[in-house]
Amino acid sequence: MAAELCLGLDISTQSLTGLVIDAQEAEIVALESVNYGRELPEYGAPNGFIRDFEEGVVGTVGARPEMWLDALEVCLARLGRKVNLRNVRAISGSGQQHGSVYLSKSYGRQLRWLDPGKSLRIQLKSCFTREVSPIWMDTSTSEECREIGEVMGGAGEVCRRSGSVPIERFTGPQIRRFFKRWRAAYERTEHIGLVSSFMAGVLAGRIAPVDRGDGAGMNLMDIGRWEWDLQLLEATAPELLRRLPRIDKRNGVIGRIAEYFVQRFGFRPDTRVVTFTGDNPASLVGMGATEPGKVVISLGTSDTFFAAMERPHTDPDGFGHVFGNPGGEWMTLQCFVNGSLARERVRDRCGWGWMEFNDAILKETKPGNGGNVMLPFFQPEISPKLNLSEPVLDGSAEFMGWKDKAGLVRACVEGQFVNMRMRVKWMNLSAREILLTGGASRSDGIAQVVADVFQAKVRRLSVSDSAALGAAMLAASGGLGKPLAELQAKLSKPEGGAVEPNAAAAGVYEEIEAKLQGLLERVCGKSGQLLSGPLS
Repeated sequence: MAAELCLGLDISTQSLTGLVIDAQEAEIVALESVNYGRELPEYGAPNGFIRDFEEGVVGTVGARPEMWLDALEVCLARLGRKVNLRNVRAISGSGQQHGSVYLSKSYGRQLRWLDPGKSLRIQLKSCFTREVSPIWMDTSTSEECREIGEVMGGAGEVCRRSGSVPIERFTGPQIRRFFKRWRAAYERTEHIGLVSSFMAGVLAGRIAPVDRGDGAGMNLMDIGRWEWDLQLLEATAPELLRRLPRIDKRNGVIGRIAEYFVQRFGFRPDTRVVTFTGDNPASLVGMGATEPGKVVISLGTSDTFFAAMERPHTDPDGFGHVFGNPGGEWMTLQCFVNGSLARERVRDRCGWGWMEFNDAILKETKPGNGGNVMLPFFQPEISPKLNLSEPVLDGSAEFMGWKDKAGLVRACVEGQFVNMRMRVKWMNLSAREILLTGGASRSDGIAQVVADVFQAKVRRLSVSDSAALGAAMLAASGGLGKPLAELQAKLSKPEGGAVEPNAAAAGVYEEIEAKLQGLLERVCGKSGQLLSGPLS
């Protein structure tokens, strides 16, 4: 019997990754990644994006969609040298959330008549009505966010409907800015897609739908009904509904793969293309956390907290988000900007390596840190919104003078995760288990602090390329009917033993939380920087 291979594609900020699983054996059989900056230097995007691409406008960040097309072809060619692509039965993918692609009326027709003897870039280049696609890093739409909120009766109403307050990097405000500044180009735009739906459409040779997971990151979708919210659309731009793709509520099959890929790369004609999702929802799948009861904390440049939700309710302070869960109904996500950077800065000030950092937590200090606390923000934070460039300390004179090295390390880590616990209370989650991933998850000291602060068992995940893996599992589930839970049980297994919480630490961290809250209020009063309060 021929292998049942499934391909997951992840179109991320810096690279495009293709990961192939054997759906019968539930194992990874091939992995390839194309780094945009290193391998496609002609696009002038060393890190995968172009900053300030609009002359004279600060905060615009985008990428040329032709770059993603070139990367796709390079990736498929490489995968074809590792596996027989004719054995690939289904394909799905994930795209960096919030990025948008703007296409003319000729796009749909061009997709149907792709010539396998020419590159995708050459054939589709003329279809883009916006040469550079804004991506999730773009912060140029503050005015549009305010305008949308005003029309809707407040940011809180936008949050109640869409799952998030108006956010600069989200797709809706980006569309509004495009309409306002380039009205003629907006009029020529027949189709607006996300990075995920655009790439899915290229593979399927037709206009592809948006899924609930990625679509919820647009400030345009009703998260209760999973339909476009007509009032949000009207507040954003005229005649927007006809320019948006349909919504796929269940990540189903879009259709068979386009003949272009059969002829050019050797796929079988009946290979199924399953609706793509966003990178965060795909990571939820790849981490095996699509069922309520498991929480994922990803420790990276920014720390991210995400989990499945049983029913939708939104953050009254507007810091967190509600998206669709490709393996269920809803998921929630909150980002903390001061992640690895803050830990590295404290480590470097102490003049230590990671071994000493870890030992400071496990061997030299105790939960609560003798009352020494830190707001570990070395750059502006978004959870909560606070504009700091240096951490704020409160405690002993030795600690305040940056001489108590072990205490500073523990205060940094405790401050990060107590702040995280404070900010995610609105989610009303009951976590039986926390899945810790990312480089810092290898630290036993950090894992123990997480377990103690949240009073939950912590397991470590070493799942790499979790978005691509999640996409491959969605291909197997949506395209071949493979049970998602069975795939996750084999492909998303935690490693090693669990880190158990110290029950005696529960009361200690209640006290630390109160101290941090008081410190936040003092800082806000002194600096004039106000934390966001309840949304009106």
